[in-house]
Amino acid sequence: MNIHIVPMTAAYLSQAAALEKICFPADPWSEALFREALDNPAVTVLLAQGEDGSLLGYAVLSAVLDEGNLDNIAVAPSARRQGVGDALMGVLTGFGREHLSTLMLEVRASNAPAIALYEKHGFAAVGRRKNYYSAPREDAVLMTLTF
Repeated sequence: MNIHIVPMTAAYLSQAAALEKICFPADPWSEALFREALDNPAVTVLLAQGEDGSLLGYAVLSAVLDEGNLDNIAVAPSARRQGVGDALMGVLTGFGREHLSTLMLEVRASNAPAIALYEKHGFAAVGRRKNYYSAPREDAVLMTLTF
């Protein structure tokens, strides 16, 4: 699969929000929240596109000084296990190496495929956040990558 990682534009807001509802139906980001992210200079929103411009996934990274947080990442169900998440993480960790001292994220404790992807990119579990996710109630694993 040929994957292109590009900055998100407002033209993709509705598609990103629709994918968000598919990937995170219990507590999805709204289109307005994606717009706020696009308008915030401390936030970067990346898209993974197919050759035809279709939305395969996205990632949202916020940074304060030299610390980054992976706020959100999603891959379309039809594009999973095809390198989309890996491509997004490669760009994010490359940015981190150049501009950040640490990159952090939270992931559902039950999301073994995501945890494996993050570990592949050098993240390590450093703690748990009890009941971090509200629906359904679940702990989050706090992971960091230090550059």
